[in-house]
Amino acid sequence: MELWITVTLFAAFFQTLRFMLHKVLSMGALSATGSTFARFAYALPPALLFLGAWMLQSGQPWPQLPPAFWAYAWVGALGQILATICVVALFQQRNFAVGITFKKTEVIQTALLGLVLLHETISLAGWGAILIGLLGVLLLSDTPGPGSLLRRMASRAVALGLASGLFFAFSSVGYRAASLQIGSEDPVMRAAVTYVCVVLSQVIAMALWLRWREPGQIAAVWSARRVAVWLGLSSMLGSISWFTAFTLQTAAYVQALGQVELIFSLAASMLFFHERVTRRELAGIGVLTLSILMLVLAL
Repeated sequence: MELWITVTLFAAFFQTLRFMLHKVLSMGALSATGSTFARFAYALPPALLFLGAWMLQSGQPWPQLPPAFWAYAWVGALGQILATICVVALFQQRNFAVGITFKKTEVIQTALLGLVLLHETISLAGWGAILIGLLGVLLLSDTPGPGSLLRRMASRAVALGLASGLFFAFSSVGYRAASLQIGSEDPVMRAAVTYVCVVLSQVIAMALWLRWREPGQIAAVWSARRVAVWLGLSSMLGSISWFTAFTLQTAAYVQALGQVELIFSLAASMLFFHERVTRRELAGIGVLTLSILMLVLAL
């Protein structure tokens, strides 16, 4: 099994755990923005420790970061902030598994952005796997009820899901482009440096925003530290894994394999949150699983 596949599977697992903790926090005193800030604030200390330990162990110096690195990194950082806010707000509309699935429209959007911005090519078999995965997303987004398919899908939940997918697509492509600006052959070093620069920027930007627009949320984030500290740790482990995968493989392929997160989220939805999952939703997740297998076989 190729390294990028193993790393992506770890990333999907930690991301599922992270969003589980997001959902728990969003049911308490934290707003969607406060929950998003908690993720970055509590991820920064372990990220700094990880990078410091890796540099010490490998003997690598801090790399030079050209202006293009910061441009791509900040595009990715902003996209990730907006995407996370959309997903946390989405949890208040639909169950956990379906909420995670909505954001998976990022796969097709990442492929399109990678094609336009980075000129990355996708094989015919790869496009087939991605489009089958999109069909699974459509199955999941069709909520039961009267009216046409288009009318049933025209809801706030669908809008939030599609928006989160778009912003995550910008985030993925931005992070891959940023990491490729670093002059190092070590994918973990490139991933860790990119992540630390990104999360530090996110903490500063969101702290200023919350101080201005939601001043009580900073204190609430501190009060929620018993849960938020685990959110930060899972966020750091997941992000380092994603960033490493993005340095090793085209972002669209990484995101497509990351659909395995849906299987993890389904288990979390039923076993942890005790939410009901319909047969249609199971069918949608089954179609997405098929797209994952097709993608891995096509590479």
